Amino acid sequence: MIPTRLARSLSVALLAGTLATPALVAAQSAPAPASSAPGQVQNLEAVTVSGIQPGPGLWKVSKGDHVMWVLGTLSPLPDKIQWKTDEVEQTIAESQEVLGPPSIALKPKTNFFGKLFLLPSLVGARKNPDGQTLQQMVPAPDYARWLTLKKQYIGNDSGIESWRPIFAAVELYDKAIKRYGLTASGGVKDSVRDLAKKHNVNFVTSRYTMMIDEPRNAVKTFKSSPMDDRECFGRTLDTVERDMGRITERANAWATGDIDELRKLPMNDQREACISAVTEAGFARQLGFNDVQQKAESMWMGAAEQALNTNAQTFAMLPMQEVLSPKGLIAQLKAKGYQVEAPDGSDAEGVATPP
Repeated sequence: MIPTRLARSLSVALLAGTLATPALVAAQSAPAPASSAPGQVQNLEAVTVSGIQPGPGLWKVSKGDHVMWVLGTLSPLPDKIQWKTDEVEQTIAESQEVLGPPSIALKPKTNFFGKLFLLPSLVGARKNPDGQTLQQMVPAPDYARWLTLKKQYIGNDSGIESWRPIFAAVELYDKAIKRYGLTASGGVKDSVRDLAKKHNVNFVTSRYTMMIDEPRNAVKTFKSSPMDDRECFGRTLDTVERDMGRITERANAWATGDIDELRKLPMNDQREACISAVTEAGFARQLGFNDVQQKAESMWMGAAEQALNTNAQTFAMLPMQEVLSPKGLIAQLKAKGYQVEAPDGSDAEGVATPP
């Protein structure tokens, strides 16, 4: 994710570690988009690319004779593309190690039967505390926008009206990207893992794992605690109302390998607001989850530097935000003295490197 996806995966992790939350309401098929309400901002018409596409190329991070080739991943991506993996496969085959992106796993400290008995406590975890409705939780103008967008992308689902704003926002976003011919994962990480297995290259999972000593109490704390996710909700409405065209352009730029276009288009959307809603909530601080994202990124940096020092060649994956951002993990490696070169021959900031 988390995409808003990261916010959702972190929210689920806070609930029950690796357990999947049971679906509370069956999602209905979204009807064709209704005509816009007066004053609603229209998304520009956007068409996703399809067919065989090359992807964005690889960033080169090096120090002396040791090289790490980095693939920037992105979500969402066009659903109907076939990623041409020839360059990636050859690079993986010639590498001694494949390093996965930073990830988080929160596991309940209990046995199988403990996990089984934990499941009933997850029921209702998406719902607002004290039985409040979505209308009561968000500003009136945002709720009016929500009703219009909900009708367009979700349909007449009354159950979602009892959800916390962040969960309702994620559901709306997922339905919107699907309508625009996009998919959250694109299968890129699975493809890389399969190629590593095919060529017998060790795949290193860069995952920060935190054990939950009292998972039942953690779930109770989450269910009864407030969360300031109104900004996440509002920003998600902005994205679905006005930015789906830009998100589609960004997905197309990844698929076609257009690095210049990727640099021009913002990467964060509503992500930061949604992640902050989870990590800065009182229950997250109380349970010690507020800094897990930073710990996961620090863990990846350590694994990357070890790979660069040990292996002649390493293949790695990072979210495109971490590749392009001046504060991202690639920029942090450059600040440590590693040489960085983008697929188009420029440096990390997009400035042409001397011949």
